[in-house]
Amino acid sequence: MHMGSIHEARYYEPLPGGKVLCTLCPHDCRIADGGRGACSVRYNHAGKLYTLVYDKVVAQEINPIEKKPLFHFHPGSFAYSISTVGCNLRCSFCQNWDISQWPKSHLPKCIEAGEEGRFEPICPQLAEMDDAVPGELVMPEMIVNSAIATGCISISYTFTEPTIFYELAYDTAVLAKERGLKNNFVSNGFISEAPLRELATVLDAINIDLKYFREESCRRISRARLQPILDAICLYYELGVWLEVTTLVIPGLNDSDEELRQIAEFICALGPEIPWHLSQYYPAYKMRDRPPTPVSTLRRAREIGKAVGLRYVYLGNVPGEEGDNTYCYQCSALLIDRRGFFVRTNRLQDGHCPDCGTRIDGIGMSAGG
Repeated sequence: MHMGSIHEARYYEPLPGGKVLCTLCPHDCRIADGGRGACSVRYNHAGKLYTLVYDKVVAQEINPIEKKPLFHFHPGSFAYSISTVGCNLRCSFCQNWDISQWPKSHLPKCIEAGEEGRFEPICPQLAEMDDAVPGELVMPEMIVNSAIATGCISISYTFTEPTIFYELAYDTAVLAKERGLKNNFVSNGFISEAPLRELATVLDAINIDLKYFREESCRRISRARLQPILDAICLYYELGVWLEVTTLVIPGLNDSDEELRQIAEFICALGPEIPWHLSQYYPAYKMRDRPPTPVSTLRRAREIGKAVGLRYVYLGNVPGEEGDNTYCYQCSALLIDRRGFFVRTNRLQDGHCPDCGTRIDGIGMSAGG
């Protein structure tokens, strides 16, 4: 095997009859021998669960940290960003569907979790599955070395759902921490408690997508349950991981005043210092029938967030708007002037507003980190 790529999964339990219970995310997939979980990149071979994406990344990029978006975590810095194929959700509006949903339609046909009653051919060889997964061959040490060589101060696990490449992300994060780098996740928050607690020991920051506040929408459009996502947001916050939340505002789906207020109130009750990013929707994947989000809707959502009591509410994907700037929540002074994903000026002094002295929430907020 190349580079020892066949890698056993960290979170699963054996079940009778050669089945396994995957305990990485709240789907709790019961996977038959020769089957894959809902993410399609965790594979049961002879009663053992393996990750198919431990050493294969489809993206390695240097990104401004603002692209994540993380606006209150070392603003102006760069993150070495990696991703594999796969996701544990199936959002109809996914913006990165070509890589997140790739395994569900391209990997050799197998029994999928929950479909044991269907008579599908079982893939007999683990190597066959492993070889079918696309990506550049990497190991954690290679990722960390590349991050350091390119001058990035953090590694970002992003683009698809990093939970499903947990083993690669965790091993890389441990090594990165030892080498003086920071780690951040861009996540849908659909992760079980035990792996979350382990991950939090090496994770510095996370941006979680809170897509809805209605259970029905979450189940119908993303094929997941809402409560575990809310629980994960609370637990990451409780464990001291710097948290920012993003809501992709989709016309006719989650853009009512009521739902936006519910999301804002949930975040504010947890902590008014948590930044809330409101992103403009662009038609994608299986939801191309809806128009882009009107800027007026995003402005209204921002006002709702500020009225509820959130200190920092940002507008994303909207060129020319001032919604990506950071202002002092006490005196309204412009502190960080951004254009797109780039910081033009940062007036913070030792993390404080230079005009009124208010401490601005975040990590490494002053110019230069």
